[in-house]
Amino acid sequence: MPEKARSPMVRHLPLTKFRSQLGKVIRRVHRDKEYVVLERDGMPVAAIMDIDEFEDYLELSDPVVQHEIELSREDFEAGRVGDADELSKELHGIATKASPDR
Repeated sequence: MPEKARSPMVRHLPLTKFRSQLGKVIRRVHRDKEYVVLERDGMPVAAIMDIDEFEDYLELSDPVVQHEIELSREDFEAGRVGDADELSKELHGIATKASPDR
């Protein structure tokens, strides 16, 4: 059975506590993929997330990437897509024919 996606844990932390627990917080953000909202006087002022997710966020914010995603969505909705297993078999067949050992 496929693994169910979990919602990321969001923790709120006062800046003063964050300063004293920096290493621990960074480990949890990276290892457990938690989000940490830093607060000053009870008001959110910044957030921390794992670098891999941040890079994904930046990439998805790129207009060129957004355009490519939209084109892919249009292809999918129009039925201009193929089956991944069939593509894999086709590529395997091409690689087998091109192999010098055969």
